[in-house]
Amino acid sequence: MLSSHNKRKKDAIRKRIWDLMLKEGIAKFPLPPHGRIPNFVGAEEAATKLAELDIFKKAKVVKVNPDSPQKLIRYYVLSTGKLLIMPTPRIRKGFLLVNPNEVPRSKYLEAATIKGAFRWGKLVKPWDLPKVDLIVTGSVAVDLWGGRLGKGYSEIEYGILRELGKVTDETPVVTTVHDIQVINEKIPRDPWDYTVDLIITPTKEIKTKEKCRPKGILWDLLGPRKLEEIPILQEIKKYLRK
Repeated sequence: MLSSHNKRKKDAIRKRIWDLMLKEGIAKFPLPPHGRIPNFVGAEEAATKLAELDIFKKAKVVKVNPDSPQKLIRYYVLSTGKLLIMPTPRIRKGFLLVNPNEVPRSKYLEAATIKGAFRWGKLVKPWDLPKVDLIVTGSVAVDLWGGRLGKGYSEIEYGILRELGKVTDETPVVTTVHDIQVINEKIPRDPWDYTVDLIITPTKEIKTKEKCRPKGILWDLLGPRKLEEIPILQEIKKYLRK
């Protein structure tokens, strides 16, 4: 089976980082961190560092994962007048588009949550999304070469956006994590994995050493379970056949 060795190694790295974050008191609510993109002490500082960079300031459309440690980033997107694209959890319902012009300023923080994005944003078919200027992703672990580990959905989201021409090789990808989540060993890479260009921690910014981007959805490597679990994939298949 493709990548069974990689899967075991990736799972071991995830567990090691989750365990370490819990042991060191770095993981924040929701707890335990296991099985999720872990929230961490310093997430707000990392978000603020990102918001001060030109790469963020110049972007008009930003895709941000829906997890807790990136909540403040989603708020900064809205409060600086940018369009926010947020995948629904496990991509079950596709993507939400939140336009700050359609949200009262006093509700930006609410709109940066999953529940609030459903209230103030709109579910948009992925082919109707605007082109993305910047991707911000959460991670369980990330290496100095740009390899990252999440929960396995961000790679599908990237494949969808690439397949539909919403991102290119040049679309910058950033992750915000705690320093302890940055590892010196190379994370195994599968064909669907993408690298991040920049790692932002509460204390530093790290430009990564390699760049790898899949060209779209790797249909042949998606099992029937994923297709069933993520109905939007079937819709995209039909759309592409038109």
